[in-house]
Amino acid sequence: MKVLFVGDGQLGQMLGASGISHGHECLLFSTRTQEVKPLSAHVALPWTLAEAIDWADVVSWEHEAIPADVIAAAHDKFLMDPARIKSLTDRRAEKKLFDDCRVGTSPWQSYGTVSELEKLLSKAEQPLVLKAARGGYDGKGQWRFKPGDDIQALAAEAGKEPGIAEHMIPFNKEVSLVGARGKDGSVCCYPLITNVHTQGILSYSLGGIDEVPEALQQQAEEAFHRLTTALNYVGVFAIEFFVVGEGKEAELLINEVAPRVHNSGHWTMSGANCSQFDLHMRALTGMPFPQLHIEPTLMLNVIGAQQIPVGLWHHQDAQCHWYNKDPRPGRKVGHVNIRTANLATAKTWVKQWRERLQVLA
Repeated sequence: MKVLFVGDGQLGQMLGASGISHGHECLLFSTRTQEVKPLSAHVALPWTLAEAIDWADVVSWEHEAIPADVIAAAHDKFLMDPARIKSLTDRRAEKKLFDDCRVGTSPWQSYGTVSELEKLLSKAEQPLVLKAARGGYDGKGQWRFKPGDDIQALAAEAGKEPGIAEHMIPFNKEVSLVGARGKDGSVCCYPLITNVHTQGILSYSLGGIDEVPEALQQQAEEAFHRLTTALNYVGVFAIEFFVVGEGKEAELLINEVAPRVHNSGHWTMSGANCSQFDLHMRALTGMPFPQLHIEPTLMLNVIGAQQIPVGLWHHQDAQCHWYNKDPRPGRKVGHVNIRTANLATAKTWVKQWRERLQVLA
């Protein structure tokens, strides 16, 4: 099959590599330079987007911010209505989807202007998280508010663009579910994994390491079914949750979703018999989903570092991935997957390497 991916960043490259390993042909379209590129090539093909779309059997994406002209041009080659995915680039539409599908999320309100935000904040009786409706990731485009804060100053900053205000959730930990839905409606999900963030950026993930209560796994997969069915989704889909409550009272509240392969699924490249990229390709091409087998794996992001130390490249338990990006503080430039027997060993790895791999500011 011939597959065109919208986006030529690390996710597009890893999707393309998976596609080629499965015997498919893959091209990437850069939404930054408007160029069609072969996998891993820095020199573009002398093709227009229209020619690449005509060549492809199917068009997919590495990021959900698909330009309107690409959606229009490639509409018939997508396996689902891309307008449904485009709507998820607006947090107001995302939150409405959660409510419509009856999946738990924090109470929220939208605002469109500075004055609307001032009015909302003046009535708030609990701490809030403010998020820009569009754009913003890794902690960007977000603000915190608690009663007694300077309302006018915060509204003047956060109210420059429309957004949402949601109740701040006193959660125990952050987890995510990555899975895929096929064209026939079949679903394959990895176990819930624990994610640890620093300054709003994913620092590391514990894949198959933490013990997951069956009730929470079932709750997560039910949310996955409801959301992907409502979207008529095909491919890999990620959901980030907050765990609230303890023991048998614990439950999940959705923070946000990503309609694509996701950073918190990178551990599967070493820790599963089928990576999230392979799972996405299977969904796109109609191959059956496998029975998943999981090995405990720590995924440690490389953020703003100049390089991955040689000691990790040579370590038998580590698998290093470098994105060939110019490093700057707070920018993800790679990740390292480390096979680890248990949580204690994983924490030892984090303590030893995190400061050397992550430059946040």
